[in-house]
Amino acid sequence: MKKMEGKVVLITGGARGIGYGIAKAFAEEGANIVITGRTASTLIEARENLEADYGIEALFVVADGGDEAAVKNVVKQAVDRFGKLDCLVNNAQVSKSGTMLVDHTKEDFDLAIYSGLYATFFYMREAFPYLKETKGSVINFASGAGLFGKLGQSSYAAAKEGIRGMSRVAAAEWGEFGINVNVVCPLAKSGKMSIQNCMTRRFRAFLSSDLQIRRRISDVSAYFLHRTTRVM
Repeated sequence: MKKMEGKVVLITGGARGIGYGIAKAFAEEGANIVITGRTASTLIEARENLEADYGIEALFVVADGGDEAAVKNVVKQAVDRFGKLDCLVNNAQVSKSGTMLVDHTKEDFDLAIYSGLYATFFYMREAFPYLKETKGSVINFASGAGLFGKLGQSSYAAAKEGIRGMSRVAAAEWGEFGINVNVVCPLAKSGKMSIQNCMTRRFRAFLSSDLQIRRRISDVSAYFLHRTTRVM
């Protein structure tokens, strides 16, 4: 029996990039998967591949995480389909990367805050009663962009640092219910996965492989599902 067989994991932005890598890592260990995103065709392909490659059940739901009603629908569909929720992975984020702070409009800033911070808040709040039942886990994604001040990432960093702070509070508030809350802060970004400029040349070389970065992030995410640590 695989160590995550029977578990149900919800991954936002789970159809491509880091999110899809996380979905594959959990599916490989036997978990059933719920993935969300904004493009149905991408979600359909990801679901078909997950089910064919790993023999698990996968559900996709088209949703914008910044839409409170859409998030409620995602969690409802997940629980209606599988009867429970063991793990929530808040991975999805959109932003105006590369735009300097003084060039940001309010709409640019809202894009990052709603797709990242608000989406994480909405998903955590809606998932809470079900994670309480399973003594489950939340894995939120922050970023090295916030930790180290990446140029051109002001709105993205603001959203990610908000997520990091909210996660620490949730860990303190939800620990009594047996819910783990952890944060992953990759020193890379999705798409081409370019490494942050703040990293040393030696560390950039160590993480120079796109596949290696995705695999490591995916493995860390799967690892947190079994840890009792509240914040790392």
